[in-house]
Amino acid sequence: MSKIYGYARCSTNESKQDINRQKRELKKLGVNENKNIYWEYESGTKTERAEFQKLLDTVKSGDTIAVTEVSRLTRSTKHLCDIMQYVQDKKIKLIIGSFIVDCRSEEIDPMTKGMLMMWGVFSEMERDIISQRVKSGIENARAKGKKIGRPKVDASSLPEKFLKFYPLYQNGSMNITDLANLMNCSRTTIYKYIRLLK
Repeated sequence: MSKIYGYARCSTNESKQDINRQKRELKKLGVNENKNIYWEYESGTKTERAEFQKLLDTVKSGDTIAVTEVSRLTRSTKHLCDIMQYVQDKKIKLIIGSFIVDCRSEEIDPMTKGMLMMWGVFSEMERDIISQRVKSGIENARAKGKKIGRPKVDASSLPEKFLKFYPLYQNGSMNITDLANLMNCSRTTIYKYIRLLK
């Protein structure tokens, strides 16, 4: 029996709202089981992504992969070409929002392939434009003598919320994951705070 899988991606783990929105939209596209949604915080330019690779290894001929938009799959036109080849070779169905590429019984027609490639080009252009704007903004800020990057955290400037709940972690009432969720940050950040305290 064929299955439908979903893939959601954000560039950073600070985009929890966005990735949750993608998961809700994937359910509307027919991905009914949470276990069939593969999601991760990785750059769209990166071709080697752990969860995406797991998904590709799991999918069988006749199955369906759903994403909310082409930029969630990749922001590289070359990588998009590779994915399209995979879809054809594996004979699966790909849903990108309201756009459907069904290769379960036939190859991608030239018009569909052309539209997808155009999407890929625009996604790559958007990434490059954003990257240029960020670089330009950083250069302007440096020229004005502003400090770039996050302020450095030391033991004297740890968040009050962390200091308030840290004793609960020490006495075993709360684990690292609980603390990270409460702080709305990554486990890596919590480990860093703990190292600073020690």
